[in-house]
Amino acid sequence: MNYYAVFDVGGSAIKYSLMDEAGSFIQKSSVPTPKGGIESLVNAIVSVVEEFQGSHELSGIALSMPGAVDVETGYIKGITAVPYIHGPNIKELLQERTNLVVELENDANCAGLAEGWIGAAKGIDDYICIVIGTGIGGALVLDKKVRHGRNLFAGEYGYMILEDYFDQPIGETWSSLAATFGLVMQVAKRKNMDPDTLDGLKVFQMADAGDLEVQDEIEKFIKRLAVGIYNLQYMIDPEKILIGGAISKRDGLIDKINDKLKLMKPNEACLDIQVYPCQFGNDSNLIGALYHFLQRRK
Repeated sequence: MNYYAVFDVGGSAIKYSLMDEAGSFIQKSSVPTPKGGIESLVNAIVSVVEEFQGSHELSGIALSMPGAVDVETGYIKGITAVPYIHGPNIKELLQERTNLVVELENDANCAGLAEGWIGAAKGIDDYICIVIGTGIGGALVLDKKVRHGRNLFAGEYGYMILEDYFDQPIGETWSSLAATFGLVMQVAKRKNMDPDTLDGLKVFQMADAGDLEVQDEIEKFIKRLAVGIYNLQYMIDPEKILIGGAISKRDGLIDKINDKLKLMKPNEACLDIQVYPCQFGNDSNLIGALYHFLQRRK
């Protein structure tokens, strides 16, 4: 059995685990993401690797990282909550420090790969994974492989322009209207509240308590999600569309999205559009990072 050190680097924490080649967790924990710079991040990862090597022989290091990850070179483009990862080559730095093979992939792509490996898209060749959080991102998987695109932006569904494109140069994007933060902003505007006093949980609590204005905004939010999903189905026509992110776990939300999609179906269309929940939650990036490593090392 081969063993791997697997890391999910986020803006506030680094989740890490010792995993075997079947995707099973042997050991799992987390540490705060260092604020000092790339050297402090490398030191934190190396420290965990050395800890794992005290009990297991490692076959490599797998990383889930934010940003536009170039899986070939190891460089990370774009802007993220961990700014110091853009510029240095973390893949080369870790390989030099550990003498282990290192592979890295974008976090949303890792989430998608996890579902295709042992999750809700297992056995499916072509699927879309949509992750709803502060923004909307995800993975586009065709023939069981992540598609990155020329500029590494494949799967950045949240940049789709959805509304108000006549009144401003770009308009409102899918993220600005249908991500959790977008919902919060729409409710804050409707209720004349400071958005910093709200989050997704509070918004749904207000709706559950009978606030009709908030209920109306949630209905718009669900319809906007359905519109984006409808467009993606007709553009790509995947076998399956999955939704992840904390808000996707809310009881009844995916059923309501599917109800909207049924109402949107043209009479002449033979295409039934339906979305399904992702199987994995907080562990998805770790599982997907390991699967990406195994794919690259085949």
